[in-house]
This record gives sequence, C-alpha cells and structure tokens, in this order.
Amino acid sequence: MKPKRPTSLKLLFALNLIFFIPLANFAQTNETIYLWSGNVPGENEVKHDPVQTANTKGNVIRLTDVTNPALIVFEPEASVNNGAGIIVSPGGGYKTLSIDKEGYEVAAWLNTLGFTAFVLQYRVPDKQEQALYDIQRAIKIIRNRAKRWELNPNKIGVLGFSAGGSLSARASTRFNYDSYEKLDAIDTLSSRPDFALLIYPAYLDKGEERSITPELQITKDIPPFFIFATADDEHANSALVMASALRDNQIPVELHLLSNGGHGYGLRHGNIAAETWPALAEIWLKNIILD
Repeated sequence: MKPKRPTSLKLLFALNLIFFIPLANFAQTNETIYLWSGNVPGENEVKHDPVQTANTKGNVIRLTDVTNPALIVFEPEASVNNGAGIIVSPGGGYKTLSIDKEGYEVAAWLNTLGFTAFVLQYRVPDKQEQALYDIQRAIKIIRNRAKRWELNPNKIGVLGFSAGGSLSARASTRFNYDSYEKLDAIDTLSSRPDFALLIYPAYLDKGEERSITPELQITKDIPPFFIFATADDEHANSALVMASALRDNQIPVELHLLSNGGHGYGLRHGNIAAETWPALAEIWLKNIILD
C-alpha cells in the first residue's frame, strides 16, 4: 500500500514550519556526502567550505566559491518513504546557490511527500562545465548507495530552479556524454535521471533566434519532464522551447505557465506561482513516478 499523502492543510502547515527552522539546524542534522574523495576533476582551487555571501536580499542565504561539491541528505520518515530520490539543484545564475529557498526548504517539503531529497552544492561561480560533472557524479553516487536509503535505483530524479533548472535539463539530456574521465566503479553506473522537474528554468533558449540551447540533445531515451514557469518571467522562453522540443520528440512533458509570479520564488507563500507549482508537481510525481 502506498503511503498516504498529506492533505493541503497539513502541507501548508508543514511548509510554514519549514520556513522557521534555522539553517543551523539543517547543518547539524543532515548528512553531507562529498562527491569527490580525491582531486576534484576540473578544479584548480583547494577544497574548502563554500562561502556565504553578504547578499541576503529576500531573506535568502546564498553560497558561492564551491570547490568541494557535496550532497546534503534529507531523509523522510521511514513510515512514508516511497523509495524514490530527488536531487535538488538551487539557482543563482551559476554565480551563487540560493541554498535555503531553492534547496533546503524544497528538500524538507519533498520529505513530507515521502521522497528522499539530496540538495546539490554544485560548483560556482562560472563553472557550468564542472557543474555538469557534479550532478552526473551525484546521480551515480545515489544509485550506488540506493540500498542505504531504501531507494529504488530506477527512481532517481532531478529538480532544479533557474540555473539549477538549466543544470537539471543538461543532466537529463547529456547522460550519454561522459563529462569527466571515469574515476572508479561508481562511474560505470548510469547518470541518466529517471524524471526531471524544472521550475522557472533559465538558459535553455541559447540557440539561434532564442531556440533551444544546442547543448541539449533531445533523444528518444530522455526521461519525462514537469516544467513550470510564469509569463512575466524574463526567462519564461526557456520553459516554452524546452517543452516544445520534448513534445516534438514524443517525450512525455507537462508544462504549466501562469500569467504572473515572476522569477525566483521557490515555494514561499505570498506568491501565486510559489503556492501553485508544488501541488501540481505532487500530482505529476504521483502519476508518473509512484504509480
């Protein structure tokens, strides 16, 4: 029997609680898994902790100068664990990571749905190529350790916001491309996500006349997608061209475009888009992944 989903009121209550949990509590209670035990491929700087920026606009904690990429693990209660895992990639223009609003808070919400969530601290700033190394390695590590979290290795997906949406799209279309040289047995595993959610994704329309970014090669074995954006978001064309390319290639895709909501809202209350996409995503996940 599948675990019972929380009702809308319970979900709202849970989300309200999440936003009052200090960041320090996450750091104290959640396991950190570093992606690279030795030298970090493509990294010239020595490993060190990420740097928190002075910019806290919008009550957001932002990290930068990531040289030792990591996964922060959020486990659901055992009674609701549904056997699926999701890597959460925060946005920040490939300059910073909005680590709480588009990372920890989202992971805690996913836990209420029964998902094991992994917040990815990928390399920034200005290391898009290396960020792909990081997410591909992260998928392989989770598959390798799936039994540890009671996960089905064939139910590992990605969820990204803004630049994190770009990274999630790249991971979902470039899994046949070895972005870095294989290091160990973990790298013999597939880096293909089993599903992908893009929330206000950016940088997917860098082709001619704002067409799909050439790097994103749409093939028949690409996983199903859920895409959410708003018409008043300057990056909304990314969602449209990605959905169109997927549809043209008969890849299952669900696209939602609200009239307003802007960009960078996460799932914080007070924004219509932020209050809309989680419920839609929950339904999609239930129908596509868990059924």
